[in-house]
Amino acid sequence: MNTKIIGTGCYIPSQITTNNSFETFDFLNSDGTPFQYTNEVIIEKFKAITGIENRRYVKDEYTTSDIAFFAAEKAINDANIDKETLDYIIVAHNFGDIKKGTIQSDAVPSIASRVKQSLQIANPHCVAYDVLFGCPGWIEGVIQAQAFIKAGMAKRCLVIGAETLSRVIDLHDRDSMIYSDGAGATVLEATENNNGILSHLSATFAYNEADYLFFGKSYKQTTDSTKYIKMYGRKIYEFAVTHVPQAMKDCLDKSGIDIAEVKKIFIHQANEKMDEAILKRFYKLYNTTIPEGIMPMNIHELGNSSVATIPTLFDSVKKGMIKNQEVNSGDIVMFASVGAGMNINAITYKI
Repeated sequence: MNTKIIGTGCYIPSQITTNNSFETFDFLNSDGTPFQYTNEVIIEKFKAITGIENRRYVKDEYTTSDIAFFAAEKAINDANIDKETLDYIIVAHNFGDIKKGTIQSDAVPSIASRVKQSLQIANPHCVAYDVLFGCPGWIEGVIQAQAFIKAGMAKRCLVIGAETLSRVIDLHDRDSMIYSDGAGATVLEATENNNGILSHLSATFAYNEADYLFFGKSYKQTTDSTKYIKMYGRKIYEFAVTHVPQAMKDCLDKSGIDIAEVKKIFIHQANEKMDEAILKRFYKLYNTTIPEGIMPMNIHELGNSSVATIPTLFDSVKKGMIKNQEVNSGDIVMFASVGAGMNINAITYKI
């Protein structure tokens, strides 16, 4: 028995925030001192490294659970199923619901329970819970859904990745330009066919790496104790390009699939240069060249929405929303992510 994706959906916020929007920001070093160059130079370097030109923010009235619900509805409709037949709702996020203008994260009840209520699912045996696994959370939720299905504990699962990072950014930290909002959802079910999940791999590196991404005070030094998302960007880059390619290789090798058969690789949209370096090192492990168009990207327009990047990207490619990118029945694809923890995971999948 395998586990396959039978429906996908995503919610891309309508509010577009351009790089030019940050020209008047007061960006500071971590010690509170000003940079020696202008915001125009900061933004230009930022775009060259990350590839990000625009990012999406949710409307003031929406929270993470709202946009998770929007994506879930689309995935359920795409799967053409009765929502009451879902056995699990698994929601990956990292910060819960944070209302506009507030600083407190709200995760009780769980985001998954809130989504279930919004979906108006009456079945009490549809179990709803959250996953906190950094940016790789959606992939980890899919892996857990497969475990439930293989164990006979479930036949259908809804897995969602949703985040509103615009509510946890420090406006004095240039890294704030990376983050965005969004949600992606998938419905998975058991299949007797040979498609679906062929292999998977997960890992947590927390010997010295646990605090590479963390919550910290604003770079604007005041008595305010509010904390925001922070990261050691160089350490994360070095970690990712060192460990993610090997994890992807180990995952693909477990499936028994030859590298030449892989048609698409969906990598967490964190940083364009980092993703390109990961891909280059992955193919170098096989002593082969990178096929043209193998790695779809939407970071240029959508930014980094954490757990939502991969399900949003997959849904967009699957539905022909990204130019010159498509997946077809029988294609071998890979999903791979890296993020806070430090966590890494990957899936080999047959469409």
